[in-house]
Amino acid sequence: MSETRKLAAILVADVVGYSRLAGADEDRTLARLRGLRSDLIDPAIAAHHGRIVKRTGDGSIIEFRSVVDAVRCAIEVQNGLIERNAGVPEDRRIEFRVGVHLGDIVEEADGDLMGDGVNIAARLESIAKPGGICLSEDAYRQVKSRLDLKVSDLGPVPLKNIAEPMRAYALTLDRRVAESEAAPAKTPSSLALPDKPSIAVLPFQNMSGDPEQDYFADGMVEDIVTGLSRIKWLFVIARNSSFVYKGRAIDVRQAGRELGVRYLVEGGVRKSGSRLRVTAQLVEAETGVHLWAERFDGELKDIFDFQDQITDRVVGIVEPSVQKSEVERSRRKRPESLDAHDFYLRALPYVSPISPANAPMATEFLLQALKLEPNYAAAHAYLAWAHQIHFAHGGGFDEADRIAGLRHARSALANDVDDATALAVGANVTGFLGKDALAALNAIERALSCNPSSAIAYYFGGTLYAWSGDPIMGTTYAHRALRLSPFDPLTFQAHLALAIAAFHEERYDESAAWWEKCSQANPDFGGFVIGQAEALALAGRMDEASSACVRAVELEPGLSIRTVRELGYAPAIEAKLVQALRLLGVPER
Repeated sequence: MSETRKLAAILVADVVGYSRLAGADEDRTLARLRGLRSDLIDPAIAAHHGRIVKRTGDGSIIEFRSVVDAVRCAIEVQNGLIERNAGVPEDRRIEFRVGVHLGDIVEEADGDLMGDGVNIAARLESIAKPGGICLSEDAYRQVKSRLDLKVSDLGPVPLKNIAEPMRAYALTLDRRVAESEAAPAKTPSSLALPDKPSIAVLPFQNMSGDPEQDYFADGMVEDIVTGLSRIKWLFVIARNSSFVYKGRAIDVRQAGRELGVRYLVEGGVRKSGSRLRVTAQLVEAETGVHLWAERFDGELKDIFDFQDQITDRVVGIVEPSVQKSEVERSRRKRPESLDAHDFYLRALPYVSPISPANAPMATEFLLQALKLEPNYAAAHAYLAWAHQIHFAHGGGFDEADRIAGLRHARSALANDVDDATALAVGANVTGFLGKDALAALNAIERALSCNPSSAIAYYFGGTLYAWSGDPIMGTTYAHRALRLSPFDPLTFQAHLALAIAAFHEERYDESAAWWEKCSQANPDFGGFVIGQAEALALAGRMDEASSACVRAVELEPGLSIRTVRELGYAPAIEAKLVQALRLLGVPER
């Protein structure tokens, strides 16, 4: 028996030029489409309460409980595709057209939908541009005052098999990433909200008047982010992305849209001698309304108590029904010595740029921290990373660096540590220097069980999965990292994972484009240039490959096949890399 329903929100999407893509390589096109559905499209539909009514080889009909949900889902998917298509040759990009309508439908006994509501959505999809979204006037009327949209009024448009022309509207998306393959991937100007409470902690102002105390205010933010991230039901943006707003006049509405969060925490720190004053406030990003504000005064020794209080108050406002046990689980093991914590914070800026010139400075601070507190897991992890940087990027492959790096990585992973950052950094070093993919990936999963919002765990996890021969997990983790921390200095790690995954699956042109993005972020590191050369060589673009190889040798004068074997790739990937290097005439040693 069929059932007529009024005003259902219907979204119809189809792949642009599916026959052309499938004709070139049907198996690979279907595999890519399945991957997009599993890690982008289906999660977005579920997050926005959609129901997949029908799915064909190249498209879908989806019903939503509201037009707002349908449009948010469409934006999230189209923006995600812009990011995934960055660097992919135009004739190989998977792009969708999307049509959204609000109208009457008839539901058949088998769950299929029919009627004008479905037909009009399908016709709107057919007039949308590749990568675009087209709304009917009825749909647009429902969302124009509730969502911040840029639209073009197409006027009355004749639609096939629809009696009267219908007014339609085309949504304008941020297409800068797709239009500039040479530019590093950027986050879209507006990200869809996750399906659970979402929050970012903006940089706290250093109100001490002493620029040397900036690191202290930054450390306060990092610890609050860590506390919030341990709450399983919160979606927390990583510190590195929220810190792009440091030193800027912040429009909270814009920051909320750019980061894709519902709430923002902002505040300030004033340190004078042993006295400390911390101010913090919680803001609803969409409206700019302050939900809570408080000032904390006390001694420097109380800093962790301040962080706990701020975390408790924020969580209590964001989710009033939170149980005390959830907050208690957010407590992390801390160093007993504040001086050790101070040295650790001072070291961080010298590690993150991944520069061998900065590694000795980081090492000095971290050794001081460990002298005061020998079991400080985070300090061990970052010291291990500093040794890895010197080993890999210093050009020497010094065995002493390998031994020291692995020793400190093992210390970071020992004693059932519950610091997600320490676990993720330790995992990266264990995988790279120890060539132990299993132990490294186990540590990544431990990190994510401690902190499901750990962007650094997803960044390193993406690289480790791809490096160890799992391109699907590598790609999935890379995209998750980019969503959690879209402005992160570690975005090149996601691009690296995508480069390796594409190389492993013999998508060499795409791989070369991702290697190029890595190189743009790290122009002095020859390893990314040689990766690009290897991909270009196997793509048959030998002139470009030879040119890239010359640049790589200028940056890494000792480049040899042995250099690549040191990186510990999965055997299938290493064999292809070596094949490419031999094509380029690179010596064995």
